[in-house]
Amino acid sequence: MPDAYPLRNRIKVLRAEHDWTQAELASRVGVTRKTINTVERAIYVPSTILALRIANAFDVRVERVFWLDEEPPLG
Repeated sequence: MPDAYPLRNRIKVLRAEHDWTQAELASRVGVTRKTINTVERAIYVPSTILALRIANAFDVRVERVFWLDEEPPLG
């Protein structure tokens, strides 16, 4: 069962703004491209350290990259 308040992100948008591939971001934060892919697609929730590294790579606050979907799913 999915979380009632899933973690959302704007990694894809930020990558596009920086003209980076998933592999380039992965290299900058020390993980694999597959890890970036699964975080970006909200399949994997990153550790606090990884979330901070991703935010640092984009030179933004972590809240600019990740947020909780405050509306629980209906049903």
